Amino acid sequence: MEAKAVARYIPSSPRKMRVVIDLIRGKSVDEALNILHYTPKRAAKIAEKVLRSAVANFMNKETERRVDLSDLYVKAAYVDPGPMLKRILPAPFGRAYIIRRRSNHLTIVVAEKSEREKNKSKTK
Repeated sequence: MEAKAVARYIPSSPRKMRVVIDLIRGKSVDEALNILHYTPKRAAKIAEKVLRSAVANFMNKETERRVDLSDLYVKAAYVDPGPMLKRILPAPFGRAYIIRRRSNHLTIVVAEKSEREKNKSKTK
């Protein structure tokens, strides 16, 4: 089973967010939360919030049994560009510079490790 969380219209460029998201893709949730908590970038705080939301969504979906955080991993994490606010800044000689205020949409999917993956991680 898997669950996802989406944060939309985040006021930062997708390129800056992807630097942070690439750190956690494929990692266990415990490890990913630890990485995000100690990463000194503004995007890390937003990504941590979305990851916690995805874990909470998973826990709400799975009502029959108790799931341990160590059994969850980040199955997918991706950043899509959001809408761009375009502004014009006056420039010398009658020209105009275009300022593009970028935004992004962040999606994180968490899933439970299968029995085979659990055994692999224990043997390492």
